[in-house]
Amino acid sequence: MFEKTLTDVVKGIRASKRDTALYISQCIAEIKTEINSSDMYVKANALQKLTFLQMMGYSMSWASFATIEVMSSPRFAHKRIGYLAASQGFTQDTDVILLTTNLLKKELRGAIGGSMNGVYEAGLAINCVSNIVTEELAQDLLPELTNLTQHPQPYLRKKAILCLFKVFVKYPQGLRLTFAQIQNCLNDQNSAVVSCAVNVITELSDKNPRNYLHLAPAFFDLLTSSSNNWMLIKVVKLLGSLVPEEPRLARKLLEPLADIVRNTPAKSLLYEAVHAITLCLPYCRKSDGSMPASVPEIVALCAQTLKEFVEKDQNLKYLGLVGFGSLMQSHPKVLS
Repeated sequence: MFEKTLTDVVKGIRASKRDTALYISQCIAEIKTEINSSDMYVKANALQKLTFLQMMGYSMSWASFATIEVMSSPRFAHKRIGYLAASQGFTQDTDVILLTTNLLKKELRGAIGGSMNGVYEAGLAINCVSNIVTEELAQDLLPELTNLTQHPQPYLRKKAILCLFKVFVKYPQGLRLTFAQIQNCLNDQNSAVVSCAVNVITELSDKNPRNYLHLAPAFFDLLTSSSNNWMLIKVVKLLGSLVPEEPRLARKLLEPLADIVRNTPAKSLLYEAVHAITLCLPYCRKSDGSMPASVPEIVALCAQTLKEFVEKDQNLKYLGLVGFGSLMQSHPKVLS
């Protein structure tokens, strides 16, 4: 008997437009037989087909244990199928998630030294953890994921950093235990790793920016030295959120943000820089009540930029109007 491959299933679904549900039911019946096979090739092939059908709305909760068996396979091609199936099919209520703890620990610890041995297997495990993590799993895997933020391979460092955000959502106490390691990643030699650290810290700061005020110098250095637009968007957002917590930061940010507005061709970064300037302006007054000499020029620059948003690009008109609303909080006569 020859088992259908995933390609065969896809072609069969396209060919049976009138009786698609019947065809899929037949496929699922075959999969239920194949997935109990002792042959790992047959089992992995069945799980791959079931994962595809799950994307069409069919449940695969009954195949949770078989998924773990495929995840445990020594072959990387089978592992990849198993980890993808777990990422898609496991939920917070899946009982067998507890059985994956030792397997995930083994995979995460398997990436040793500067070689590529075990690196991609650990990468699969990290991807899976970020999708299926529970509070218990977060507690158990926190040490291994934290250690990987210092791994010689940047491929694993950046994955581990991003995964830690999902861990902190389920296990907030872990943030206090490991935040120093994430902070160290802001000084990483690899720009992609730094970008991941910035993303995680920016998302964490959304609820309480005050807790991250001590990172303002590091983020200011990134603001003035980085050329990565996507990372700069996050940096600008975080620094803007810190201004109400530390008003003295406002005057220091004006010129670097104005330089971005003058020089960047990226519309997304341009808007974020203008928006951050509008957040800084209400806090720019000196102790004698006067504004810095550069403020009128910067206000005019922001007004001109927002005017172009409104007049030249229909897709950006809303952002331009929102920006004018923010700018008018500190300079009500700007539209006149």
